Amino acid sequence: MSSSYSETDLLPISALQHLLFCERQTALIHVERLWVENRLTVEGRQLHRKAHDGTLARNGDTWTARSLRLRSFEFGLAGQADVVELQLVSGTASIHWPPAADQVRRVTPIEYKRGRPKKDDSDRVQLCAQAICLEEMFGVSIAEGALFYGKRQRRTGVDFTPELRAKTVRAAERFREIIETGETPWAKREPKCDSCSLITVCLPDAMRSRGAAPFVERDFARHLAAEAPTSDEFEALESIP
Repeated sequence: MSSSYSETDLLPISALQHLLFCERQTALIHVERLWVENRLTVEGRQLHRKAHDGTLARNGDTWTARSLRLRSFEFGLAGQADVVELQLVSGTASIHWPPAADQVRRVTPIEYKRGRPKKDDSDRVQLCAQAICLEEMFGVSIAEGALFYGKRQRRTGVDFTPELRAKTVRAAERFREIIETGETPWAKREPKCDSCSLITVCLPDAMRSRGAAPFVERDFARHLAAEAPTSDEFEALESIP
């Protein structure tokens, strides 16, 4: 990836979760600018309300920042972390926000999610992208973060392994490709479509075939069948001089 992205080139971290869930959903939201709410999106927004109150607090050697703005010019990403905990070097008595890199011992991003841990890496990739931004911002190395799921009401640790970091970078590259080409991938009907709020605008069932022609042909055939003369009508037509 280029290391010279400007402020206007930065793409939203949250889209990486959409990308891992469905590339078509990503394009509908970020290229075609479509959005539809459902129960799941509303529940997720309510869960984030407390985390996004923007408070900043210090307790001993630990700063807790909510809704912290993030950015990485190296990877071209920007976003907002639900919660970031910064543990300071022991004995750092008086300090102003943000702390200097040599005063920070550990940084831990924490992301709030509704439901339970997912089978795919979408949540972990989003969290890893936040860690990559924080590493650039504070000049530190971050080994792990945490996901807080509403159903479980406890943190799930996430290790930022080389494999997860590589997957996160690939997702960012793919997202930028979708934005730059402006192309929306073809719909593919899967069970997960039923939980997607965009199903009514995505129309995966209508796009199972490779175009509108089959629909037109079927409708035309039904029309002909409905309008076709019966055998009695054929006999009547044949009797006409």
